[in-house]
Amino acid sequence: MRPVPASHVPAARAIWRGDTARTGVREIPEETAVALTYGRATHAVMMATPADLRDFALGFSLSEGIVAGPEDIEALDIVVVADGIELRMDLVPARRDGLTRRQRRITGPGGCGLCGMDSLAEALRPMPAVPAGRRFVPAEIAAAQRALATAQPLNDLTRAVHAAAFWTPEDGLVMAREDVGRHNALDKLLGAMVWAHRPAALGLLLLSSRVSVEMVQKAAALGVPAIVAVSAPTALAARTADAAGITLIGVARDDSFEVFTHTHRIGTEQLRHGA
Repeated sequence: MRPVPASHVPAARAIWRGDTARTGVREIPEETAVALTYGRATHAVMMATPADLRDFALGFSLSEGIVAGPEDIEALDIVVVADGIELRMDLVPARRDGLTRRQRRITGPGGCGLCGMDSLAEALRPMPAVPAGRRFVPAEIAAAQRALATAQPLNDLTRAVHAAAFWTPEDGLVMAREDVGRHNALDKLLGAMVWAHRPAALGLLLLSSRVSVEMVQKAAALGVPAIVAVSAPTALAARTADAAGITLIGVARDDSFEVFTHTHRIGTEQLRHGA
């Protein structure tokens, strides 16, 4: 059996500083075609970093509504083939029959989030309302951002990948996943949390990337009450977060952030305790 490729490889480079050049080597992330198959039929092909693939298989299946939980996957095999990697899943009969009726095919360059939807209604499907969760104070948002900055080893090495992470006040950074595709990173995190039976209602979802509607949809599937991202959201992402009951925090920096939806979850210690 062929081994899974490394997540990064060395690349020769010429480094220019003004009019002077020198040679060197930089680690760059690998990008591999990853096929998600169900019953040996390819449902989607995503360009992804070849790491945390078991998490990716479950997270993608959950966020796309193909399964409701790990128990819906009877078997999962990671198979390296000539042109990439196949994540071969066998579903329980009810889920397999539903997927057959759905007849959906996706080809997604770079972890594209909504490529291949067979209807506009499916692309903008209503999101489930997330649990009320808890309130957070500004110091906790800042602490979460600092934790994310120290939990991206692949990006530290390559400066070329995205990250998604989960943080709680009690445990700090619970887990993080990285990928060349921001949607893939979030799917990997979703899968990892579900495999670990980790509830999401009492923590923050941290994103190193911009927030578009499909990122909010995946967050709603995870059940997190609040998203913290480095960028501002799109207008549709903000509307979707508002409808799903998610507090959407953007433009998060060391000393500031902006809250776009459900601002009641963010406040002082007095507000958090109902004073």
